[in-house]
Amino acid sequence: MQTALAAEFRNSPQALEAEAILRKCVHCGFCTATCPTYQLLGDELDGPRGRIYLMKQVLEGHAPTRKTQAHLDRCLTCRNCETTCPSGVQYGNLVEIGRRIVEERVERPRGERALRWLLKEGLTSPLFAPAMKLGQWVRPLLPAALKHKVPARAGANAHRWPARQRERRVLLLMGCVQPAMMPNINSATARVLDAAGIQTLVADDAGCCGAIRTHLNDHEGGLADMRRNIDAWWPTVSAGKVEAIVMNASGCGVTVKEYGHALAHDPAYADKARRIGELTKDLSELLPELVPLLKDKVRRRRVTHLAFHPPCSLQHGQQLRGGVETSLGALGFDVKLATSDAHLCCGSAGTYSVLQPHLAYELRDRKLASLAPLQAQTIVSANIGCIQHLQSGTTTPVRHWVEVLDEALVP
Repeated sequence: MQTALAAEFRNSPQALEAEAILRKCVHCGFCTATCPTYQLLGDELDGPRGRIYLMKQVLEGHAPTRKTQAHLDRCLTCRNCETTCPSGVQYGNLVEIGRRIVEERVERPRGERALRWLLKEGLTSPLFAPAMKLGQWVRPLLPAALKHKVPARAGANAHRWPARQRERRVLLLMGCVQPAMMPNINSATARVLDAAGIQTLVADDAGCCGAIRTHLNDHEGGLADMRRNIDAWWPTVSAGKVEAIVMNASGCGVTVKEYGHALAHDPAYADKARRIGELTKDLSELLPELVPLLKDKVRRRRVTHLAFHPPCSLQHGQQLRGGVETSLGALGFDVKLATSDAHLCCGSAGTYSVLQPHLAYELRDRKLASLAPLQAQTIVSANIGCIQHLQSGTTTPVRHWVEVLDEALVP
């Protein structure tokens, strides 16, 4: 797609990157067929091809409007279109650039600005944990809409961390909201890895991966989060003390793997960021190696029937498919994917379910309807956002797959 950059963009690195991405697009429309918002709304401008035209117009000098901003806001950044695209268009990078440019030129209403500020500052704040604890204590009294965002309190086992020293070690990113909302995911990860002879280390100064601020158009704030994490991990990484940086939230994983791209223009961090990205692995990438180490430690009880929802950040962002189902199957679990729409987003998409609740809950209900025929005992996923969002619409337990595996291991 030919693009004639307006004069104001010709010396902008982000605009030049956007132009290079746009040139790969042949506007074939394959992406439209797999776009969740286009399927719901039927509007060309709420599909990837339409949004690409909008961003092209802005880069060519057309003034963006609130309508332009709204169409870009409604994108889930699920990157399903990247999986579908035969031309390799990096739509995820393009839409982040487009949103950033539009954000600088279109003022949001005060209410929207306030909500976005609360999300990016509140979810990453040290005050989030005590606020979540308070919410869990009064959860029975909360209105349904708010109760959906507050999971029940975790059991005592959620904080049991293995104490054994191991020769093999990995770093684990605890995340910003996960320790407060679902701490058992992190401790279950450490216990499963310990059972396979791997010690899990945590850098205390590491926090949010940078995705929250980046996706809310606070680009500099997102980069600051990334630099802080690199600084926290670098002493351990540079000393060769760990073999990987493990992510058990696929949304964080796709972000950290792309640190090298995000900080490519920062001479102080570019090389370190690239190395961090190379070391980063989703927890499921370790599974093939873990299976033979754990196989004799799984309790041979009745078969557990699981329905697996692969997060978009896993199957489209990281291009990882089949690993969870295959490996859990090898360990004795009966794992199935939905026979329809397994590739589609559940509607969580980070803060999307707060900013676009109507679309998010419609997508959630469609996802749960596609999983229902599997009649699973438990729905499992690989990202805290998906887990909490899906749980808000069903009485079937929704958990991280590592929690189910942890419970099946002989103590």
